[in-house]
Formats: sequence, C-alpha cells, structure tokens
Amino acid sequence: MELLKADTIERYCHFYQLEVRHPLVNIVRFDRAERLADYRIAYGFYALFLKKTQGCVIDYGKTRYDFDAGTVVGFGPGQTVGIHRTEGPAPEAIGLLFHPDFLHRTPLGQQIKRYSFFGYASTEALHLSVEEQRTIEDYMEKIDNELRHPIDKFTKSLVVSNIEVLLNYCMRFYERQFITREELNHDVLVRFEQLLDEYLYTGRATEEGVPTVKYFADRICLSPNYFGDLIKSETGRTAQEYIHLKMIEAAKSGMSDPAKSVQQIADALGFRYPQHFVRFFKREVGVTPREYRLTH
Repeated sequence: MELLKADTIERYCHFYQLEVRHPLVNIVRFDRAERLADYRIAYGFYALFLKKTQGCVIDYGKTRYDFDAGTVVGFGPGQTVGIHRTEGPAPEAIGLLFHPDFLHRTPLGQQIKRYSFFGYASTEALHLSVEEQRTIEDYMEKIDNELRHPIDKFTKSLVVSNIEVLLNYCMRFYERQFITREELNHDVLVRFEQLLDEYLYTGRATEEGVPTVKYFADRICLSPNYFGDLIKSETGRTAQEYIHLKMIEAAKSGMSDPAKSVQQIADALGFRYPQHFVRFFKREVGVTPREYRLTH
C-alpha cells in the first residue's frame, strides 16, 4: 500500500489534486479529490474530518473501522492512518487541516494538547446528530470563507478563533457521547478496576514496574487518550490520578502489616528504588511512609 508522508498541508493537497488556499491551514472536500485508491498517510499536522457519507474504511493502530456517515475523526502530527476505498460512490467528506506552526504564539497553540481526541483511535470516532453535523460543517465553512478572503491583518486571528470554537464543539459533543454511552463506559471502569487490582495485588507490578495508563488502555483496546477521558467522565479523576489513588490504598494496606518493610512495599508497587516510592507517597499523602506508620 502506498505511503504518503504528508509533512505539509501543501503536499497532502497536491497528492489529492486539491487547491491550497494557505500553506498552514486549509479546508478540503473529499468528493472533489481525484485519488481515492488505498493508501497510508503519515500526518505532520492536525486533521479533523466530518464524514458525510460512507465509502471508505480506516486503519489506525491495530484496528479497522468502517467510517460511517455522520462521524468526525481527528488525527494529529506523527500518526499514520490507512485508508481503503469501498465499493459504491466516492466518499463525501469535509476536513479541516492545520499545521502546528499556524498556531505559533496564539493561546490555542498553548492549549492544543487539551483537545485529546486528536489522539483517539478511529474506532473512537465522534458520532453526531444531524444538528451537530450542521454545527461542525458551519464552522468549517466559516474557515473556508475566510481563507477565500484576501489575507489581511485579521485573517489569522479570525481563522484561529473559528478553529478553537470548532474544537470546543467537538469536546462538547464527545462529552455528550460519553454520557449517552454510560452503560458501556461503566463496563470499561469495572474492567479497569479488575485489571488494576490484579496488577497491584498479584505480583505483576514487581515484574513489570509502576502501572501506566497505556498498559490498561491497551488491554481494554482503547487509545490512551480516549481511555483517560472516559475514566475522567466516570470518576471525576484522570486515569493517572485513579491509578495513584489505588496505589496509595495498596501501600497503606501493606504498611498495616508491621512485618513488611518499606522496601518490600515499594517492590510490590513496581518501584525499583525505595526512595522513589517515599517521594511518591509523601507527594500523594503529605507524610512519609515512616511518619504514616507512626501515626497509624
């Protein structure tokens, strides 16, 4: 399968024979693209696509996803995605492409990491209502119209402002999706707690080290970003905070046994060096393990 190294928006648009209105930001329409064969693309910029009809399948990581109508999916710099055409009419989609350099010295550039859905897997796409689709498409049209306007001193601020509003709407719609999938999300949380208890209380931490968000996300078959946001919506804590909470519970349980040394407790939680465990415990609890034992 052909690999397109799309380090620039210009190269991406030339591949599809699409017009380039600005080298660092563009609106593209897939129904106007000429090249629709199977290919893989390595992104060097941010891309957000609203898929209006069926017509292609996306590979990302180890998963394959039938990119349904009325969905939004985003990709960030460094991600590689496979695209496969399916039978029937060419897919109809509209996409926003913007390079990190376009956000240089803007508030959005400093906050772009908070839009974690750019790191979601394709199977974790945003499924929109008709009204929500109109909102997303409306802001893409606003950006497109601004790019058609002769560039002046207001162009960048107006385009960046509309990008930020568009991304905030995506955050809102993802929040709604987390809520409407409450039962499924609860199942993920239960599985996470089971895996975390197994990791901390069966010796796995001693073998594999301090537990990480990626470890549990991989076993639940979710991207770390989506997994983290789901846990935050269910518990009010980030996945990392939740892991630390459970580690502290396990540490306190271990310290209730006077026969266990700090070294043994640190080993059981995956710390290679006791001093790292001591620093972690004091940061989370406010006292050292020794001080905790003396007062409890």
